[in-house]
Amino acid sequence: MTTAPASPAVRQPEGPRLSMPEFVALVAMLFSTIAFSIDAMLPALPQIAAELSPDDPNRAQLVLTSFVFGLGIGTFLAGPLSDSFGRKPVILFAAALYCAGSAWAWWAQSLEGLLAARMLQGLGGAGPRIVTIAIMRDMYSGRQMARIMSFAMLVFTLVPAVAPLLGAGIIAVADWRGIFLAFLAFSVVSTLWLGVRQPETLPAPARVPLRWPALLGAAREVIGHRVVRSAIMVQTLLYGAMFGTLSSIQQVFDVTFGRNDSFPLWFALIALVAGSASVINAALVVRLGMRRMVRATLGMQIVLSGVMAALSLTGLWPEVLYFPAFLVWATSIFFMAGLTIGNVNAIAMEPMGHIAGMAASITSSVATVVAVALAIPIGLAFDGTPGPLTAGVFVLAVLARILMLRLPG
Repeated sequence: MTTAPASPAVRQPEGPRLSMPEFVALVAMLFSTIAFSIDAMLPALPQIAAELSPDDPNRAQLVLTSFVFGLGIGTFLAGPLSDSFGRKPVILFAAALYCAGSAWAWWAQSLEGLLAARMLQGLGGAGPRIVTIAIMRDMYSGRQMARIMSFAMLVFTLVPAVAPLLGAGIIAVADWRGIFLAFLAFSVVSTLWLGVRQPETLPAPARVPLRWPALLGAAREVIGHRVVRSAIMVQTLLYGAMFGTLSSIQQVFDVTFGRNDSFPLWFALIALVAGSASVINAALVVRLGMRRMVRATLGMQIVLSGVMAALSLTGLWPEVLYFPAFLVWATSIFFMAGLTIGNVNAIAMEPMGHIAGMAASITSSVATVVAVALAIPIGLAFDGTPGPLTAGVFVLAVLARILMLRLPG
């Protein structure tokens, strides 16, 4: 099997390191390209449905999942390209694709055109998302990497909190198309910051030539590693639960509870409360370990989702408690993400330091693409109640915990 040559577990960047606060802030902003691109669209779904899909409003959800699907496809390329050409050039090129997709989406005249533009946006968004993980792995490893990611996720949490409010504000001033101009501006600012301040972390001697035998060999190494393979499956199920919730949450607030006008405020509350999970994870992961944190969190989620699903599907929730219960449950989904996704990602990346770009691509791309396949039917099953959503998340949480219990280590 042909693999990349061995290299140090942690590399020094080609220039002075950024201070820890600036590095965490930069990583968080690059990660936030994805959250901003998804969450800012939530308030626009009713307008998009009315304008581009009036006969089937549920199809407006595909504006979210088409972006995520493009993101998943892009991750197959972003990591290997960054292993061959360096981290910064790949992020800069991907940002250009993202900006092109944003401009196309702003102009799109049909739902199909909008979905295609969103896929291009997702394809470009893969660069900041995946290559940033490789940059972190170049510089840190293991629990220290998980700690850095937790701090980045804390800053990152502010974007989901404010993105729907920002999206609603843009819609009030212009219309839903103006949101795509905001995406373009955000990408330009974050990319300039990276280009000017962050040194390259993969020096030329450590780069892997872009040859199919080497790529296939590295892919076999990633997929063939039992721990990495199991971590990918757990990450898939976690993403599936989160994407399914994102697909349906605006409709639940609107149709089930009649709170569409206040949805951005409720979503901001959910995001801010759930953001504390990153603080908790950063404080505990070094002492307790990544596996223990993930297993315990999934156990709690199984209980919450099981109760919510049972009472929603049977209609036994007292009306006065129904909305507060859903609000707590929705918060728990994003709280779960803060306690698990960074840890599972670090578990998958730990044995793969010598091919960090390829490992980041394989783990994230497989998890994202398959998670979209799980999330779409959960979202489209919306029947006016949270029942299908909560039941779907319950099943995914059970499967994820079973896999974590079998994960070595």
